[in-house]
Amino acid sequence: MTVIALAASDRLTPDDARLVDAVIAQLAGVRRLGVAFSGGVDSATLLAIAAQGLGASNVVALLGVSASLASRERAVAHDIAAQLGVELVEVRTRELELAEYRRNDGMRCFHCKHTLFTAIDETVVAAHGIDAVAYGENADDAVATDRPGQQAARLHRVLRPLAAVGIDKATVRRIARAYDLPVADKPASPCLASRIAPFTEVTEDKLRQVETVEAALLDLGFTDVRVRHLGNAARIELPEAQLHLATQDALRVQIVDVARAAGFTDVTLSLQPLRSGAFSAEMLQSRHGV
Repeated sequence: MTVIALAASDRLTPDDARLVDAVIAQLAGVRRLGVAFSGGVDSATLLAIAAQGLGASNVVALLGVSASLASRERAVAHDIAAQLGVELVEVRTRELELAEYRRNDGMRCFHCKHTLFTAIDETVVAAHGIDAVAYGENADDAVATDRPGQQAARLHRVLRPLAAVGIDKATVRRIARAYDLPVADKPASPCLASRIAPFTEVTEDKLRQVETVEAALLDLGFTDVRVRHLGNAARIELPEAQLHLATQDALRVQIVDVARAAGFTDVTLSLQPLRSGAFSAEMLQSRHGV
């Protein structure tokens, strides 16, 4: 058992310890597991549990890399894998080559996940001796209505051990704290494409614009941010407690300058606080005629 696993066993509540054991039981018979890994709290927690149950040398973190992945998220993923002693393999995905993905409708996430799992099938499984692939869907995700990526996971027979044993988001975060994972309380950070206005084309240039401005705001001290790409305009969403900071003259000027340097001509601050998945909700409403 790894040092991290030993430390976690002392911090887990009895109920959470039973859930961890149940996840490990889900992996019974797997010799070498690939975990579709984003660096977020769900996949990081699954990676830690898998490393405990199978041994770190029998787990491979599979990080899909494309223009949709922010550089910060990529670095975080590498750090977590190193902390857990798990090999990380970058899998180059090419979703931007698909017209169906660039169309940016309600099935964009399906095409993204389908591309990732196809790339894993074709280039990674044999090379790394992987006999099963899992991803970090939790029990809350399993009942959500805006997760088309789940269809791709089912299509490729990807395991979903967290959801299978009923681990919800709050439990994921508790377990992540027990494993001392640095992302235990990290806000959700969907891919950069989720910032592009629904039904407008996803392009690499737009993704770079979003990443540039978001990175600058994080460097300015904001704890979370969404830059919604609305053509020539950037709509900035911030946590409610930090909205007032963006209106202070010094910061306001810096934000506008960064956004304009990235290619936006108009910069607006949303008076509504940041809501992860806002554009996904708009797509869902459109699909159901709401």
